[in-house]
Amino acid sequence: MDRRLALVLLALATALPSAAYATSASRWIVRHPAMHAVGDHRAEYPVAVLRLALERAGVAADLVPSTVAMEQERAIRALSQGQLIDVMWTVSTPERERRLQPVRIPIDRGLIGWRVLAVRRDDLAHFRRIREIGELATMVGAQGHDWPDLAILQANGLRTVASPSYESLFELLRRGRIDYVARGAGEIVPELDARDGRGLAVEPLLLLHYPAAQYFFVRPGNDALASMLERGLRRALADGSLDALFERTYGPDLERLDLAGRHRLRLANPQLPPGTPLSHPGWWYRPESEP
Repeated sequence: MDRRLALVLLALATALPSAAYATSASRWIVRHPAMHAVGDHRAEYPVAVLRLALERAGVAADLVPSTVAMEQERAIRALSQGQLIDVMWTVSTPERERRLQPVRIPIDRGLIGWRVLAVRRDDLAHFRRIREIGELATMVGAQGHDWPDLAILQANGLRTVASPSYESLFELLRRGRIDYVARGAGEIVPELDARDGRGLAVEPLLLLHYPAAQYFFVRPGNDALASMLERGLRRALADGSLDALFERTYGPDLERLDLAGRHRLRLANPQLPPGTPLSHPGWWYRPESEP
């Protein structure tokens, strides 16, 4: 490598300090959290949105998963320190926005805040009578120990215990230690399909909703990558490609869940940051019957 190219690479690496720059002066390597296990599809859509955003921003990049799978808190800590990953996606809270730099465009149109219950198939009849939050509060749910949803559900009076890991949520449910797991409407169908035969089912009548924004986050001060992602996301919104990706990914499952036909329980989100862009209605998903 000649001296001039080396200086160019050094300058670019300084401008985008948390992204590892590749050997070509026109291509980036962007590291993101790895999937937790075989069959865990939760990262597929965010990675596809990340790829789309960089493409629409005109950035040539290779997306590389982290060498180890990380729960949310570990990923936040690694990203804040500029280690292992350059970008992550997660539900925003004021505390997370203090530790990381958000790109304030909800990549899943707020779908993470529309929640459907995973229950034991033998217990389906127990949920038919529930019409109010107080009635659901007589049962016990669970969420990941480092998920914002844990505090949100608890703040609304729901008895919700902390699970040490993602997979243990379903084991707690299967073994009867808890009564339900509230999962995002874009998550629950593939999750239970992958666990067919374990006696679990999608509860067909209830829908929990609270406003929640899932963003891309970068290391504080990484304005270059944040600007690229925001520019790309805005272009993908403008040309319809982000909505098309959302529909391809979630459309069949949302049709199967029939969210508009469910009884909705509205929850408050005391952790919703004041900068959440709720004034952009086109950025947010709503079931067909939502006014």
